Amino acid sequence: MNDLRQRMIDQMLLKGFSERTKKTYLDAVSLLARHYHISPDKLQSQDLQNWLLYLVKERQLSPATCRVYLNAIRYFYLHVLQWPDCDLQLITPKRKQRIPDLLSPSEVRAIIDNATNPKYRTMLSVCYGCGLRVSELVSLQVKDINGEQHLLQVIQGKGFKDRNIPLPNSLLQLLRDYWRSFRPTCYLFTGRDTNKPISITSVQKYFTQSKNRAAIKKIGGIHSLRHAFATHQLSAGMPLHQLKNILGHTDLKSTERYLHWRPETGDKEGNFDLLLTMLGGQTNE
Repeated sequence: MNDLRQRMIDQMLLKGFSERTKKTYLDAVSLLARHYHISPDKLQSQDLQNWLLYLVKERQLSPATCRVYLNAIRYFYLHVLQWPDCDLQLITPKRKQRIPDLLSPSEVRAIIDNATNPKYRTMLSVCYGCGLRVSELVSLQVKDINGEQHLLQVIQGKGFKDRNIPLPNSLLQLLRDYWRSFRPTCYLFTGRDTNKPISITSVQKYFTQSKNRAAIKKIGGIHSLRHAFATHQLSAGMPLHQLKNILGHTDLKSTERYLHWRPETGDKEGNFDLLLTMLGGQTNE
C-alpha cells in the first residue's frame, strides 16, 4: 500500500489538490483497504460497490460523506490504477432540503458589535464586508490590501483562483486602523506566532462566542457571514454576475442559489443601510 499511497499523493500533487482534499482521499482509500484487509489494487468492481453499500447501511454515514468517499475511490482507480472505467452506483436516502438560517443585517451588526476584541472585530467585519470564506480570511497578507485602488486581493482561493474584491472606504479605514495598532508584517491576522496566520478554529470559536453574546440562536458558523453578504447584496440590487465574481464562483448556478434564500417579503429591515455604512458600503438608491 505504501507504493500505491505515494503514487496517489504524486498524482494529486500534479492535479493541484488542496491539502485537505488529499488527506480526505487518502483516508478513504485506507478505510477501504482496512475493510477488506487487502491491498486495494486486488479488489474488484463489485467489492467497491459492496463497500459503498456497507457505508450507507451499516455505518450509516451521511450522504455527503458517502459521496466524498465515492469520489475518492473513483479517483484512485481511474487515475492511479488507471482502470478503464469505475462505474459505481451510490444510492443514499434523499437529503432533506432546508433553507439555511440566514442572518439579517441587524443580526450581523449585533454579532460584530459583540466582538469586543479589536482583532476579531476587524476579522468578522472583513469576512462579512468582502464575502470571504474563512480559509481566505486567515490567509490574507498585508500586501493583499491595495489601498490606492480600494481592492482586497484573494490569492489562490478555492479552486486555486485569484480575485479582486472592492473595499468600501470605511472598511479600508478599519484595516488601516488595525494595521496601526497591530503592525502585522506578513500575514494580516496572526495568532501567538506572528509569523503564521491565525488558525481557522480560533476565528470560528470567536464568531460563536460573539453570536452567543448577541443572543442569536440561529444555527450556523462563521460561513453564515458569507451567506449573509451574498443575500444582502442581492437584496440591495447587486447584479448576479458581479456577485459571482466577488464570491469567486466558477458556475453562475452556485450564485443563483442565493436568489432562493432571500426572504420573499423583500424586507430589508432598514438596518441594512446602517450596516453598509458601518462597513463602508453603498446602497442602491
